[in-house]
Amino acid sequence: MKIAVDAMGGDNAPGAIVEGALLAAKEFPEMTIQLYGKSEEIAPYLKNERPSNIEIIHCDQVIQFEDEPVKAVRRKKQSSMMVAARAVKDGQADALVSAGNTGAILAAGTIIVGRIRGISRPALLGTLPNLTDPSHQFVLVDMGANADSKAKQFQQNALMGSRYAQEVLGIAQPRVGLLNNGTEDSKGNHLTKEAYALLKETEGIHFIGNVESRDLLGGVCDVVVSDGFTGNAVLKAIEGTATHLLQLLKTTIKSGDLKTKLGGLLIKGTLKEALQSFNPDTAGGATLFGVKAPVIKCHGNASAQTVLATLRQTYKIVNSGMYQALAEELKSMASVKEEERENE
Repeated sequence: MKIAVDAMGGDNAPGAIVEGALLAAKEFPEMTIQLYGKSEEIAPYLKNERPSNIEIIHCDQVIQFEDEPVKAVRRKKQSSMMVAARAVKDGQADALVSAGNTGAILAAGTIIVGRIRGISRPALLGTLPNLTDPSHQFVLVDMGANADSKAKQFQQNALMGSRYAQEVLGIAQPRVGLLNNGTEDSKGNHLTKEAYALLKETEGIHFIGNVESRDLLGGVCDVVVSDGFTGNAVLKAIEGTATHLLQLLKTTIKSGDLKTKLGGLLIKGTLKEALQSFNPDTAGGATLFGVKAPVIKCHGNASAQTVLATLRQTYKIVNSGMYQALAEELKSMASVKEEERENE
């Protein structure tokens, strides 16, 4: 297994990327990690402990966060992200990992790595905590790749999300819910009503109907399907609420009386453990699904532990073979539809 890592992507690159890669190289000796970027900047972080399963591929250019994604993909062909993406396309690597410019990663995945036949638009898939059962997570797809979607894309997102939940999260029969403004069958706008009807008839998924955003963290379902605009808004609302609630707790304890401070000290360990559910250092990255090979987006301010968690996630995804299985399933669906059109 070979994983192409954009060593220059992210706020803390290349230091945190290289340090995370070193940790992963020790944990997975059978996995080769290819670090793409400026070799003179990468090398010092290896600290004379260059494992045999870490390679450096020199690249002169870097795509910055402020770069316009599509232009960067076309003009910075020798950037660490683009060279790594081409390695995946050419079969020299099995997956791409980057903490860089999100738009550029989406463009590289779609244009360079290429879409699976039958997928109209790839989607971003991520996992969030189930607070009712902290040992489990749920999948949210689309998290922001496509602001405008069609009902067909909801169906594809449900299939992709279900396969991920089965292979990576270990859920035998994932419950699929359609994110909506009510749980009744009749709720929603024209798009969600059309998507509801399509999901209800889709084979290979366990569709349970509409779900509301207020119930997501309570484990109402295992796969939440949405358009990218709504999914991204929900994701940021959850992240923002968690951040501000934590800050409120800290402020309340610090400004309280002696009893409050003692109480805060007593629950500090338990609270810290509970908040690990929201810790990006253990969650891994967002997966671009619908392309021919895994493309994983780390958080922009990824630490070494975040990179390690993402490489663990990537290892599991590649080992599962889910991309190949999904490609065959979608190809079969497309062939059936073509036959139906010919027979009409």
